[in-house]
Amino acid sequence: MNNKLLHTPEGVRDLYGQEYAAKVRLQEELLHRFHLYGYEDIQTPTFEFFDIFSSNIGTIPSNELFKFFDKEGNTLVLRPDFTPSIARCVAKYYMDETMPVRFCYQGNTFMNGSDLQGRLKESTQIGVELINEDRVEADAEMIALMIESLKCAGLKEFQVTIGNVEYFKGLCEECGIDPELELELRDSISNKNYFLAETTMQANNIPDEVQDKILKVTEMFGSIDKILNAAKLVKNERSINAINRLKALHDILSKLQMDRYLTYDIGMLSKYHYYTGVIFKAYSYGTGDAIGKGGRYDNLLSEFGKEAPAIGFAIVLDDLYLTLRRQGLDFEAGKEALLLLYEKDQESEAYQKAEKYRKDGIRTILMQKDAIKTRASYEQYAQSFGYKLEEV
Repeated sequence: MNNKLLHTPEGVRDLYGQEYAAKVRLQEELLHRFHLYGYEDIQTPTFEFFDIFSSNIGTIPSNELFKFFDKEGNTLVLRPDFTPSIARCVAKYYMDETMPVRFCYQGNTFMNGSDLQGRLKESTQIGVELINEDRVEADAEMIALMIESLKCAGLKEFQVTIGNVEYFKGLCEECGIDPELELELRDSISNKNYFLAETTMQANNIPDEVQDKILKVTEMFGSIDKILNAAKLVKNERSINAINRLKALHDILSKLQMDRYLTYDIGMLSKYHYYTGVIFKAYSYGTGDAIGKGGRYDNLLSEFGKEAPAIGFAIVLDDLYLTLRRQGLDFEAGKEALLLLYEKDQESEAYQKAEKYRKDGIRTILMQKDAIKTRASYEQYAQSFGYKLEEV
């Protein structure tokens, strides 16, 4: 047999047994939380036309997409991100709706990146989208729901960092930075890569005083009070409004007693260029990347013909589960299953007993004893699958 057939490609993995059962339970728990907030289930296709995720939309670069062709020659893409798909779907079926529309989703996303840093190419995301709502209260609902979701998953130590991309966009406009250079600077500013940002601006002959202003953004993180000081460094209305929005958001979340989970970072930007305002990411120890990401995307639906503000977030289920395990907070797979052993002449009694357990909601596995197997071998088998052992 060719052993190569037993292996998976780089960036994907098999899930089975208790680990998969726990992941499913975690997924169900988060979905239940979304439903309690009034979000309705939605399912979009696993693959879409390439244009749904093109550079015009502002999602991930084309070379990081899994692309293929249908028999008509259309370029198709495995979805790297749910938000553009849901934006397309809402524009198609809710074009004339002006009242708020709430959706929640679950499913796998696919990114063909070469610099994985341990990240999976296929991962499960679960999230929500709130369409037709532009108020700061909607921003607060999103962040509050993310916090409540992480808490109900069992996570105790985590932080949600909040920024507003409008501050940086306004600052670049004020300083005469063109949109192309602004996009180039985003990654280095967001990653606090001071030297790369400086080198990029020097290569574009940006004056020293402008460089200093742009680089100041990398230092603007921490408490809300520190963020409020950022308004003093600019004169443009766009950036000042971004700070005021964060202050209003903080006031609401403080009333909800969620401020202990919050930090702020004006220099936090996103590779998803469709974000237009408040953005946020959830971090915890045990994983290097954010376990949840979200933000406002008020212009995205216009790409599909519908003018509508929107905001949403996604939790990477694989990263959340891994974080829980590393922190010793392994999510329970659900009710323990029962392994019911019986002798050949106990078959009828065993079936009746199993049926009673199953009616009570207890997962029950029937197994007839093998004369050549010892009690210890059955105990070991039960333990390996997390079963409770019982004999008829």
